[in-house]
Parts: sequence; structure tokens; C-alpha cells
Amino acid sequence: MSNEFEEMLYTRGCECKKKPLTGELTCHEKESCQKLATFDWLKGLHNEALPKDIVEVRFKNTRKGFYQNVNDLPLQKGDIIAVEASPGHDIGIVSLTGDIVYLQMLRNNLVPDKYEYKKIYRKVKGGDVEKWSEAIALEHSFMIRSRRIVERLQLKMKIGDVEVQGDKTKAIFYYIAEERVDFRELIKVLAEEFHVRIEMRQIGARQEAGRIGGIGTCGRELCCAQWLCSFASVSTNAARYQDIAINQQKLAGQCSKLKCCLNYELSTYMDAQKDFPKTNIPLETIDGTAYHHKTDIFKRLMWYNFDKNSMENLTEIPVDRVKEIIEQNKKGIKVDALLTEKYIPKITVPKSPDFQSSAGEDSITRFDNKSRRQGGSNNSNRNHRGGNRNGGGNGGNRPNNSGNNNRGNGGNNGGANANGNGNGNNRPPQNNANRNNGNGGSNNQNRRPQHNNNNQNRKPQQGNNNGNNGSNEQK
Repeated sequence: MSNEFEEMLYTRGCECKKKPLTGELTCHEKESCQKLATFDWLKGLHNEALPKDIVEVRFKNTRKGFYQNVNDLPLQKGDIIAVEASPGHDIGIVSLTGDIVYLQMLRNNLVPDKYEYKKIYRKVKGGDVEKWSEAIALEHSFMIRSRRIVERLQLKMKIGDVEVQGDKTKAIFYYIAEERVDFRELIKVLAEEFHVRIEMRQIGARQEAGRIGGIGTCGRELCCAQWLCSFASVSTNAARYQDIAINQQKLAGQCSKLKCCLNYELSTYMDAQKDFPKTNIPLETIDGTAYHHKTDIFKRLMWYNFDKNSMENLTEIPVDRVKEIIEQNKKGIKVDALLTEKYIPKITVPKSPDFQSSAGEDSITRFDNKSRRQGGSNNSNRNHRGGNRNGGGNGGNRPNNSGNNNRGNGGNNGGANANGNGNGNNRPPQNNANRNNGNGGSNNQNRRPQHNNNNQNRKPQQGNNNGNNGSNEQK
């Protein structure tokens, strides 16, 4: 079996291999590897009252059919068989056997006793497989060419998919149309173009999404491609009952219709809010009129405030209290407040969990960072070229002169001890207005005047100011 044929079979949702002993072709499928897969939860069980010879056979995408095993073939899930078709025969894959088939027919609204079953001929042979592979190879080209023909005939329809029968005698064209389409001329053109019998099947947008498949906004495979086979009507009322914002872009699925999952929990929401008051009824109080803004259905809470156009200062009111206020308002009585002591929730502070394992370990919160190290801007002990700086001090061993404003952030004092925010050099008081703002780079050493820019012994009249806040001169 060629690799090209194996790739074609993935359009049928499976990987086909030959059995090592008999050489028969079978489908080694995983659970839910194809569309509308069903788990056989009755496997190994049998009810004598149910028929044994009914088999479910799947074809391309979501098309399935029920056939009768008239020749009592030993069929298992995944066997590739030749079945009766009109005209000729078709090739399909066994998807279900046993009692589960009977229940599957009831699920599809079919009556097993009155259903006209077609026959299962045989398991596929070498010639059947070759012709089947040729039929699969024609499907894509048929779809592209048929779309061009539809465009040329200016028909308001779309060819969504094409399935060629296993013996290449018939082709099924699946199309979508919003209006009624007269495609009699189209059938004649397609029959002349492809030289096969033409069958047109109209499908809806949801069926097309199921046949194509894809991933939904929830991150899972589309329900219509995985298990959903009956499509119920969905309206925007389903979103309103569940208190979902009416946003068409978010509520629409890949079929551009409302998502089918809006109906899944609708009955639960409707049962939960049977006794809820209408949200358009305002609450009359002495302080004013309160208007509804939002509802938590399962917590049975409603939020009101006194501003109809604002969401600020919302009051959380239980449903029972809202019903009491409405009954009082019907009698012409305005309540004193929206909440009474009966309905005010009690605030309880949760205790931190105390945990100790059998091995004697401490609490599970022992590694939590309870508080960060706090301090001043330079509240740390650091060594700067032999100097010890302790943040928060007030000046070094230096007199406080009216003309000196010493403010330094850890200056490079050449081995001196700077305690505080000043540059603590042991220097005699000077009358010149020197302001020392050393940000980690000032050198307060005795150097020559022409080489030192910070805190040198200069004449008072020079008034050297190396700070950022102006100079202070003393005469």
C-alpha cells in the first residue's frame, strides 16, 4: 500500500493497515479520530432481544449509514467493507457493531423494525482498494472544477464538499444556498464534465462546519464534528437567560450562526431563576429609587444602586429581600433601607491553615515573604575602600559651622569613618561656604587646589559650592 493512498485515507479520519496474518485491510483508528465517533460502552454485552446483524458504517466526514450483515461476516470495528449502493457499490468503514447500533438508530430518530437496510457484500479486496483510492483522488479536483462551473452559471450557491462513490460511478455534491436554486442545468453540465451520476445534497451552515471540522473558541474540537448530529434552533434569548452580553462576534461559531453550546445549560439557568423577580422593577426606598444592574443567578444575589446610568456604589441584595421590597412597594410602602440586619452578611476572617506533616515539617506558609527589609535610603553597612558607612547618622567628627552644609551619600573618604549623611573627615572648621554633596564619587583628601574640585581649603571669598542647592558664603 503506497504512502499516497495512506494520506488519502486520512480524509476518512483513520489510518489503514494490513493485518499481519490474513493481509486484510483494516482501519487502526483511535477513539474519536473521526467525526461523530461513538464510544461502544456496551462492548462485550449482548441482549438476545436485539438484532445481531445490524452494523453502522461510516463514509467521508459525517456521512453514516446502517447496513445488514446478511452473509454473517465476522466484522469488527475498523474493518473496510463493500456495501450496497444505488447504483453499484460503495466502500465504507465499520464504526459500530453489537447492541449499541440499535440504540444509535433510536438516537437518530430511526425505527429499527421498519428501516430498509442495505446489504454488506464483502470485505474489500485488492481491486476494490485500487478503485477506491482512485475515487478519493478525484474528489478535490471535482470540487474545484464544480465551483468554477457554478460561478460561470451565476448560481447563488456554494459547493462545500464532494464525495465520490467507491466504484467511481456516482459523485455526491454538498452545497449551501440561502434561497431555492434551480440546478437542473448545473446537473447536466456536471454530468457531461465528469461522466458520472450526479447527486446534489443541500446542507446547512452547521452541517458544513461539522463536515469541515475545526477548533472552537473553547479550545476543543467542534461539537458538530465530534458528537453533535441533531441541531436545535438557538436564539438570543438563551444568552439573555444566562446573563451573557449580546455580542454577535463572541456568540457566533465558525458557521456564523449562534453557538449550539448556548443551549447546553439553558434549562439549568431557567430552573434556577424561576422565582426571580423581574429586573425592570425598581425598588422604592425613603432614600430614593434603586435600579437593577446585574444578577448572580446561582448565588441568588442582585445588585442595585440609586443611579440608573452608573455602576458605582452597588448594593448586594439577596433575591428574597428584593421580593420583600417589591411586595411592600405594591402596598404603597417605601422601605427604610435596601438591607436589614437579617440580610447583612456576616464577615468572617478566615484562619490561616495550620499544617504539620507526619515528618514534623512546619506550616506550608513558612517560606512566604512576610515583610521586606525596610530602612532609609542608605540603611546598610557597606565597605567603601575601607570606610564604614552607617545610614541614618548625623555627620562625622566635624564641627557644625554655619558656612558648611555637609551632605554626602557614601563618599570615597580614603579610609575615613563616615557615619551618617555627611563626609566625616577630621578637618578643622572652615569659614568658607563649602557645601559637600558627594554622591559616591567625591574625594575629600588634602590635595592641591588646582587638582581638587570638591571640598578644598580655599579662600573664603571664592565661595566654592559643589552642591545642588546654591552657595552659602560667609564673610
